Amino acid sequence: MLLEMKGVSAGYGRAPAIRDISISVPQGAIITIIGANGAGKTTTLRAMSGMLPLMAGEITFEGKRIDGLPASRVVAHGIAHVPEGRRVFPDMTVEENLRTGAFLRRDRDGIEADLRDVYARFPRLEERRRQRAQTLSGGEQQMLAIGRALMSKPRLLLMDEPSMGLAPVIVEEIARIIEEIHARGLSVVLVEQNAELALELADHAYVLETGNCALQGPARELHDNEHVRAAYLGI
Repeated sequence: MLLEMKGVSAGYGRAPAIRDISISVPQGAIITIIGANGAGKTTTLRAMSGMLPLMAGEITFEGKRIDGLPASRVVAHGIAHVPEGRRVFPDMTVEENLRTGAFLRRDRDGIEADLRDVYARFPRLEERRRQRAQTLSGGEQQMLAIGRALMSKPRLLLMDEPSMGLAPVIVEEIARIIEEIHARGLSVVLVEQNAELALELADHAYVLETGNCALQGPARELHDNEHVRAAYLGI
């Protein structure tokens, strides 16, 4: 198993936002976490990436405990986080943003090769490489956030609401990008309010409700689950 979260509780202040959450991420899989606003999806990703300390439980990556490590050490282990709202550095250029993703790396030739690969994958970023990030459209900023995460050379990519606020045609492009990244062998944990999109992309799904894992199973099976269809797919 690539990543395992066992019995994790985490939150802000004294109250846990997620309680006793267990999630397994096999090598090469797309795992999705769906749920309503406030269900604990973002908190779960922040716990995985070391941005939020645990109140209980443990997280292992490639068999080694990573809970308790600072976020920079988690990145060094091979986990990259594309945060909700993109969070690019607005006053830095596109290329400067991308290079920040490689801040822990020392393989100069490898960094340059990966930068070329990001530009090949996202031609619009290459066209705008010297523009400040704040001048990009929402879709372009999402591509930049994904590209920046890829520059850390991760083995697991955590993506928080990548379709949020984007036009439908751009959402389709982001979905294609996720599929392409996955096809190259990268494992993905995808948090999405667009449950239809998430369940189409994923192999396995977890449904969070008020900080607890209410359901889990193969994504296709959950897509046909009556509760999921009524609560999250509008069917």
